[in-house]
Amino acid sequence: NPKIDDEKGITVRNAITIGFWQCLAMMPGTSRSAASIIGGMAQGLTRKAAAEFSFFLAVPTMLAVTVYSVFVKTWGKETATPQKGYEMIMASQDHITIFIVGNVVAFIVALIAIKAFIGVLNKYGFKPWGWYRIFVGIALLIYFYFFK
Repeated sequence: NPKIDDEKGITVRNAITIGFWQCLAMMPGTSRSAASIIGGMAQGLTRKAAAEFSFFLAVPTMLAVTVYSVFVKTWGKETATPQKGYEMIMASQDHITIFIVGNVVAFIVALIAIKAFIGVLNKYGFKPWGWYRIFVGIALLIYFYFFK
């Protein structure tokens, strides 16, 4: 039975354990949010608290991915241009503006999506997502078995 229904009840130990669950998302095809929500529920969080905490965890995760993509990945062999990611963004005022506006808009849309997701989660639970994944999985198996 869930015992923790808001972020105030989450201990450092709970947070670290949920973070380790989130690491499961490094396996291809694993949902980061699903892994951290399941980890939260395993730690005694309610569905709502686990989902909210999962989205709080997304902020540093997505920030790290952005920093990696802009500053690290473009320095390596994975890019066709020798220009560094930082230099590409700072190359002109237009690039800086596009980068900032894009990040602000993405953040606002993410907040709206999170609020909608939490509302649907409170109303219907996880069953719709479970059935959706089962249905899509079966459909893909049939498609690739018979048509590819």
